[in-house]
Amino acid sequence: MFIANNACSVPSSFRLTGIPGLESLHMWLSIPFGSMYLVALVGNVTILAVVKMEHSLHQPMYFFLCMLAVIDLVLSTSTMPKLLAIFWFGAQSISLDACLAQMFFIHCFATVESGIFLVMAFDRYVAICDPLHHTSVLTHAVVGHLGLAALLRGVLYIGPLPLLIRLRLPLYRTQVIAHSYCEHMAVVTLACGDTKVNNLYGMGIGFLVLILDSLAITASYVMIFRAVLGLTTQDARLKTLGTCASHICAILVFYIPIAVSSLTHRFGHQVPPHIHILLANFYLLIPPILNPVVYAVRTKQIREKLLHILKAGAHRGDCPTSMQHINI
Repeated sequence: MFIANNACSVPSSFRLTGIPGLESLHMWLSIPFGSMYLVALVGNVTILAVVKMEHSLHQPMYFFLCMLAVIDLVLSTSTMPKLLAIFWFGAQSISLDACLAQMFFIHCFATVESGIFLVMAFDRYVAICDPLHHTSVLTHAVVGHLGLAALLRGVLYIGPLPLLIRLRLPLYRTQVIAHSYCEHMAVVTLACGDTKVNNLYGMGIGFLVLILDSLAITASYVMIFRAVLGLTTQDARLKTLGTCASHICAILVFYIPIAVSSLTHRFGHQVPPHIHILLANFYLLIPPILNPVVYAVRTKQIREKLLHILKAGAHRGDCPTSMQHINI
């Protein structure tokens, strides 16, 4: 390791602290975090399996839901295995390249998820405001292209973040990152030298993704609600709004934790560090947990198919006993 100016160094690796201030509780914290991660894995894999098995669900809304499930799996898996390794084995070391890769996946797929919510709002707008052309506008090819566009936007927006750190910030005051994963600002604040470009770029991306996406989604739903109010009967209005309820819940589940975490990080200087870190972890865990629950509960087709699969599995489990009884 090369030492410069008696203070800064060129690190080959960093050390993640986990949840600073709660080190003595790491083993206990692993129980809720491990359980939530398991629930997120099972829930999102179940959504993918149900949509794949049920041909009637091969529609734009459910294809977007599958994209959301894949993104949630990537987001939670980018952080939770390392966090659990810290809790269980004290494996705090992470190489510089692995740290930058983790940073890229976290911020990239959070950006992609925001983009998917935006195209889902467009899907609901077309389905409600122009239902006769919904199938012709949102063909399978268009759905695939929209998903690819959301992915490419995430890569283009976030790709420069680790590159800017690698090229502009070679020296660091310490190797200890007071966080449970390699979040952009947590790494940049440790760097020696001018971090203005990194800070401005990070804030610009946050504005483009969170503010502009949320404004575009809000505009879509304003037009949707105007169309719904124009329907003649109360039952028709309620039924139409019901088709949007799952999407609205998923949007709130995604944006509210991110907004709370970001505001607490930037302005909550009196908030203890472990609260910052817990909020940052929750915003990566809560959407992957709640999205499958929201859609399984609110979407009749998914709920009915899931119940059918569970009943079929239970029936097959009873068959050997019945056959044994007949043979006897």
